[in-house]
Amino acid sequence: MRFTFKDFKPKIITCLQEGYSREYFLNDVAAGISVGIIALPLALAFAIASGVTPERGLFTTIIAGFLISLLGGSRVQIGGPTGAFVIIVYAVVQKYGYEGLSLATLVAGIMMILMGVARLGILLKYIPYPVTTGFTTGIAFVIVFSQIKDFFGLKAEKLPPAFIEKCQLYCEIAHTWNFWALLIAFATLVLIFTLRRYRPKWPVAIIAIIVTTAATQFFHLPVETIESKFGEIPRVLPVPSLPHFSYDLLKEVFPDAITIAFLGAIESLLSAIVADGMIGSKHRSNGELIAQGVANIGSVLFGGIPATGAIARTSANIRMGAKTPVAGIIHAITLFLLMLFFANLAGKIPLAALAGVLIFVAWNMSEIPHFIEILRGHKGDALVLLITFLLTVLIDLTAAVQIGVILSAAIFLKRMTDQTQVRICQNLIHENNNEAQEMNGSELIFRKDIPSDIRVFEINGPFFYSIADLLDEALSRLVEKPRVFILRIHKTPFIDSTGLRAIKQFSVKCRKNGIVFAISDVDAKYRNIFIDSNVETSVGKENIFKNFDHALHSLRLEKTA
Repeated sequence: MRFTFKDFKPKIITCLQEGYSREYFLNDVAAGISVGIIALPLALAFAIASGVTPERGLFTTIIAGFLISLLGGSRVQIGGPTGAFVIIVYAVVQKYGYEGLSLATLVAGIMMILMGVARLGILLKYIPYPVTTGFTTGIAFVIVFSQIKDFFGLKAEKLPPAFIEKCQLYCEIAHTWNFWALLIAFATLVLIFTLRRYRPKWPVAIIAIIVTTAATQFFHLPVETIESKFGEIPRVLPVPSLPHFSYDLLKEVFPDAITIAFLGAIESLLSAIVADGMIGSKHRSNGELIAQGVANIGSVLFGGIPATGAIARTSANIRMGAKTPVAGIIHAITLFLLMLFFANLAGKIPLAALAGVLIFVAWNMSEIPHFIEILRGHKGDALVLLITFLLTVLIDLTAAVQIGVILSAAIFLKRMTDQTQVRICQNLIHENNNEAQEMNGSELIFRKDIPSDIRVFEINGPFFYSIADLLDEALSRLVEKPRVFILRIHKTPFIDSTGLRAIKQFSVKCRKNGIVFAISDVDAKYRNIFIDSNVETSVGKENIFKNFDHALHSLRLEKTA
């Protein structure tokens, strides 16, 4: 495939080339400032929930958010830390510390760049929907469960990454709950859901945070805040530096790097697809992957954490009137200014209030209606959904996605196997005389001029490895051995390598039994495949026909010759 810059050209260049008006700029500025304000509590909350200090969430949103908008393939994508990464980042930090996380994120960024260059963006769109719904809902559940500590004000230094271990710890420390923390967290949730219902365009999370933080400070409530837990938030970006590297550490974090790259790619493209649907545009998936990779590398150089496209913030950006990627750049600049001038005030935010914000985020990403819809649908899809969900919660996201995709593939093959048939065409004319004239695509099958020593079969559906033995079954069902066995493939959209091998083996078996094996309805596509795979040599060029009439005429003449 030829490499062209157009496939990877940042959308901001396209938007500027189309003409960037003063009206567009004012819309982008208004949207960017609004989303920047919305992103502030989320950046802090995602960082704390991920087991790192809150400023790392700000660094990520500023650097990664800026680079994703500057280089990305979407017009209105907003990038930064998201809830999807929380459980992955937390587990990596607990095992390897921030050094391990930064190295894993750097490697993941390189992987995403390579995925974009290799044009794999289109492939990531084909992850089965039950798998994405299963792990997304699983992540949302884990986020809610991980916030129980701060929501109830429980006393614990840190939480274990495993679900069962968290359950045990919560039971042990349940008696340490703090009434005021619970009140602040609950009030935050009530404010967010109330404002969201009656004032959906308002930055509900930041308003709820301001109200609960003010109440905490005014009444001197005994609850943990960002400042009391983590110290003062820095007001400037750190000097960029490369993560610590060692070969042993690289080997240990490499599986986590794959998970971060995979999830980051999926989340960013899902967000871009949602944005496309809202604005009627079309993103460049491979360019978006490259931008995401560069953004993740940039994030860890400045002490950040993994980043990807944020669906909720992207949707808010669109609702606020964003027109181009300039809005995303303004959003990053807004956060930088907020950090520069209001970092000391951000330190007063209660951790319980951030827990309420994260539970709200988890509720939004849980996809409960879609989860229930899939459960009520096809049993195979429901099984994939439940297994992916449970593995995400109980084991880890990597295992959940791997097993979910494999199980989806197995169920798909089973469905295709059930739909594919090798039918004995002459039997059908006797069993289904009344139906013969109604089947428009099968006029040649139901003809009464087919000699009694010729049996005609057709493969109805794709012919691949899981059904390659159907030809043998078709032959074994015959009471009398025919002189000629004609296989029609006009209803066969695909034959894989195992199916081609089965055809060659079947031709050998027919030859041993004194049966002439012929294939009809072979178009130019299949003719080339048969030549390349030596099917033509095995069956015989003289026994491969372009259409059924020609096959029937030639094989009749062969008998009289």
